[in-house]
Amino acid sequence: MSQREKLLRRARSRLILALDVDSAAAAEELVRLLHQEVGVFKVGLELFLSQGPAILQRLRRAGAEALFLDLKLHDIPATMRAAAQAAAAQGVELLTCHCDQAGIFQGLDLGRTRLLGVTVLTSLGGEDLAEMGYPPELQDPAALVLRRAQLAMAAGCAGVVCSGREAAAVRRQLGPEALVVCPGIRPPGAETHDQKRVVTPAAAMAAGASHIVVGRPIRAAQDPRAAAREIVADMAAGWQEQTQAGGA
Repeated sequence: MSQREKLLRRARSRLILALDVDSAAAAEELVRLLHQEVGVFKVGLELFLSQGPAILQRLRRAGAEALFLDLKLHDIPATMRAAAQAAAAQGVELLTCHCDQAGIFQGLDLGRTRLLGVTVLTSLGGEDLAEMGYPPELQDPAALVLRRAQLAMAAGCAGVVCSGREAAAVRRQLGPEALVVCPGIRPPGAETHDQKRVVTPAAAMAAGASHIVVGRPIRAAQDPRAAAREIVADMAAGWQEQTQAGGA
């Protein structure tokens, strides 16, 4: 296998597709179509609430090798711990919580499920943080991301979710083993929709992302498989750039 083929295989395993659809049939169709192009399938609130936990096993049967349950847990400790254990019992590989409550999960056995702390949503910018009442030193999303990432890792999370714009700083702070999962990814020239802090697949990987999350640019494409392959190639190019620059 050539070096390029290895890079493409690695990139494919780190591409997460957001299944932001409202029916099991639509989600299963995407998994059947794309399970050879995408490494991880993400189930968010829309799909999970409309279909219930049974959707996870349906996606497995459709071909999903790895599942990311993106519920962004945020509640009282007892509820959070019980919810995390229920998610782990479903066998999902990745699960999200908010960073400021990550300490609630310390000492909890989640089996193979790895917990990710959500730092700052990619739909938020500095003006939004100011309106929400954050002090001036935390109105820069990058500053708040780093503060929250440190909390999450200290609490035992496997990694964090952050914009690709903060990936380089997060990688430096957390080291080479942490998962750095970046949503808000757009191919060059694509519409940003409701996202504010966006980067390209190559830029995210070059900055130190371990995974990227892509939704509409693949789901809404005329040829979703071709769109996924283009993103994988862009990811591989970003990794190559990082390697040539001496990155981890």
